[in-house]
Amino acid sequence: MKSLTGEHIGETWIKNRFVMAPMISNLADPSGVTNDNHISYLEERALGGFGLIITEYSYVFMDSAKGSRNEMVIGVSDHIPKLKRLTESIHRHQSKVFLQIFHAGGKALSPNNERIIAPSAVDYMGHKPSEMTEEDMEQVRKAFESAARIARIANFDGIEIHGAHGYLIQEFLSPALNMRSDRYGGSFERSLTFPQEIVNLTRDSSGIPVGIRLSLYEDDPDGYDASYGLKIAESLENIDYVHFSAGRFAPPGSSASFYSDEKHILKKLPRRPKIKTMIVGSMTTPESVEEALRTVDFVALGRPALADPFFPSKMLNGNRAIRPCIRCNQACRDLSYGEVRCTVNTRTGFELTRRQFTGLRGEITIAGGGISGLEAALKARESGLKVTIYEKEANIGGDLRKITDPFKKIEFNRLLTYYEKEIKRLGIDLRLSTEAKKADIFAIPQVNYKDLPDSAEIVMDSNIYKHQDQALTMADHCKIIMTERSLDSIDRNRQVAYRKIAESKGIKFVKELSLDFNVKNYTRNQYDIKSAMEQGISKLESFIIGNLPELS
Repeated sequence: MKSLTGEHIGETWIKNRFVMAPMISNLADPSGVTNDNHISYLEERALGGFGLIITEYSYVFMDSAKGSRNEMVIGVSDHIPKLKRLTESIHRHQSKVFLQIFHAGGKALSPNNERIIAPSAVDYMGHKPSEMTEEDMEQVRKAFESAARIARIANFDGIEIHGAHGYLIQEFLSPALNMRSDRYGGSFERSLTFPQEIVNLTRDSSGIPVGIRLSLYEDDPDGYDASYGLKIAESLENIDYVHFSAGRFAPPGSSASFYSDEKHILKKLPRRPKIKTMIVGSMTTPESVEEALRTVDFVALGRPALADPFFPSKMLNGNRAIRPCIRCNQACRDLSYGEVRCTVNTRTGFELTRRQFTGLRGEITIAGGGISGLEAALKARESGLKVTIYEKEANIGGDLRKITDPFKKIEFNRLLTYYEKEIKRLGIDLRLSTEAKKADIFAIPQVNYKDLPDSAEIVMDSNIYKHQDQALTMADHCKIIMTERSLDSIDRNRQVAYRKIAESKGIKFVKELSLDFNVKNYTRNQYDIKSAMEQGISKLESFIIGNLPELS
């Protein structure tokens, strides 16, 4: 398999073609320094076999550059010892680590009313930043220079400049955002001037490989297409690789949900680029990784690396199922105020603190073959216990098998396939169509949401996923009115796609909350897949701790 072969980026040897894509984690300290939780999160993916780890975007040291809360800042010399701890932790697993540096530009987070700057004073989703002056540009140049020097001192193996997703570097490259008529805009060639200056300064200041992340295309109505993005990549000089993502402001961008095609960015790449290339975007299976490598040199996995940090090593060994990313965009996209999480992997973000039991002896019986019971069973068996599951239905999966949304069902069924394979591999005794009278753990859902009523008209104010799914099916034979806020519980990417499908079926969305609703269930903390997994693991931990030392 090509994915398991090594390749150079510049003079840096990468042991395989697997890259952990940069994703916001919010795990650094509020001061912008890394910490043991953040380092452990990244190190877990190196331990899992990723040849290259790219840190999530880290802002260059200036007030106007920050993009999110608890984001790493690069430019403070006092942070170098902790940064060296990060690189040392990655290197001990024979993996390489690149530092992604960026300036948020017009999309900057401004909690203290710092001046937000961009190439041009155009609309940025409701606000207009200040047009950059030459003095602003010089400050940005110096900040990137400083960040590059620190990257070298802290033993990073390379630097990736973030030039995608509507941040500062892309703002110069995007025709919709760069309205300048000086030497930094007005033509394709001049729009490359400032990004090229940043590339050159970064390379000269660091002396290590330098790549750039670019949006291959923009999803916005006035966005540029993939041919334009490819032209940018092949026109920039002095770079060792290009990392193609997608998007500016409009979804789906790089993190497409199950409503979008698999390999959605790869499918728009016109041809093999003339430069070393990595690509990201909805590649969640070994097959899709191998397919991508027929066109590019490296594959960056973001959400799949959260779902299963050991994706590469499992491909190498071939004896364990890969825990699948189901592209739900729920826990992993809740990053305005939260830390990185994953719906199907409760350990993500808790690598340093979650309990792990090993070497236990004894038996455990679990009543319930839904997600809660299945997750408890896998963890119990991995800890050494002999496990028996009793499930009254003829199949495992519980409520997951009742999903009606056809797009969601395809991805979520992969999770059930994963459990089936692991049950067989681990030798768990599964007794279907058998109701347990007694058990050590009763893995019964904490909440059971009622079905939508069988009515000629449904007026609903409900953010329950089950109700959203059922509405799509029932719209074929009844009138459905749904409040706007009913979609608040899903990420913006899914909201846009779901609404398009729903409206095509005649579902009407309204803002009013004073209607005569016959379905009203709006909750802040919905019981979902992650909740079910947490419940099962918690019950297991309680059983083990309550029965020590007999089990050890």
